[in-house]
Amino acid sequence: MKFVDEATIIVEAGKGGHGCLSFRREKYVPKGGPDGGDGGDGGSVYLEADEGLNTLIDYRFQRKHKAQNGEPGSGRNCTGTKGEDLVLPVPVGTTVVDMDTHEILGDLTHAGQRLKVAQGGFHGLGNTRFKSSINRAPRQTTKGSEGELRNLRLELKVLADVGLLGMPNAGKSTFIRSVSAARPKVADYPFTTLVPNLGVVSVQAHQSFVIADIPGLIEGAAEGAGLGIRFLKHLVRTRLLLHLVDVAPYDGSSPVESVRAIEHELEKFSETLADRDRWLVLNKVDMVAEEDRDAHCQAIVDELGWEGPVFWISALSGEGTKPLVQAVMRWIEEQAEEEAQNPEVAEREAERRRQMDEEARARIEADRQARRAARQDDESDDDDDDDDYDVEVVYAPE
Repeated sequence: MKFVDEATIIVEAGKGGHGCLSFRREKYVPKGGPDGGDGGDGGSVYLEADEGLNTLIDYRFQRKHKAQNGEPGSGRNCTGTKGEDLVLPVPVGTTVVDMDTHEILGDLTHAGQRLKVAQGGFHGLGNTRFKSSINRAPRQTTKGSEGELRNLRLELKVLADVGLLGMPNAGKSTFIRSVSAARPKVADYPFTTLVPNLGVVSVQAHQSFVIADIPGLIEGAAEGAGLGIRFLKHLVRTRLLLHLVDVAPYDGSSPVESVRAIEHELEKFSETLADRDRWLVLNKVDMVAEEDRDAHCQAIVDELGWEGPVFWISALSGEGTKPLVQAVMRWIEEQAEEEAQNPEVAEREAERRRQMDEEARARIEADRQARRAARQDDESDDDDDDDDYDVEVVYAPE
């Protein structure tokens, strides 16, 4: 199934049913009085997180969704039937944004969570409601109100504790295959990974974390090179970034320059995300002679001036992967414990994620506008003629 992480939809709640104007008509009962019933409420529209979904592709084909209208009231004080609510399933990790106001309506982060996105119309009142001692035969009724109409943008961000960064063919997919049951495609050419992949890393009994592999970045990704930067938004929810680096690239490129290129693209996408905790993982050390391995890896670290944690691994053979995942598990548990004990730390983390969300949304929207403007320029260029090179054809009279 195609992976789609953004969709725009229109949701419309049901209208409320009108109140009924009716009077009791029964043989041998004169002056029966009013008996018009109320209408029914219109159905509301809800979004519900479904752990069985992992893409928004269904909403690319069907964009408009409407809940059922409420039925009008009827005589004998019968109330109209309430319109059924419409529940739309979406993947866990979906953010809902009102496109007209740019307001974030909610974030569906766990299975079964529901969010009301359009309020159903309220019912109208029948004439029974207006009877009184001085108004024995009221003819007043009220109409049901319109249901709420909203233009929404659905944004899917995968839920993971750890995110993988790196150039294409840095070994990210091989690493996630090595430490989890995920089986992303692995091949000897760039951009093998086209969509984010998730894997559950089980360290020991009752200890596990989720890791996310996103398509590789290249220099100029912020300007649309390669697959661009839109997949970086899936790292917003992660707690830790693992920056995988190929220590022996087949094309002879510099591992140091590769790290700096990724850092540059990350900063252009979101400065807050660039400041996230990030560990350096030097991969494919099995491609370096064993006697030169330590010196080779240390030279990379020294040239980068890296001060954070560093791990040397071979994702293919599994060398060094176990200490790495154990260290990640310890770090995640320490962070979770600190947030549980100190509400201020938890609030700072929530604020940091909100900031990353805003920066990512603004950067992706700017990229989208730039691409749209470029397409319009191309179309206008096709219509322009260069008269300097036109040949005028003159038809001579016979």
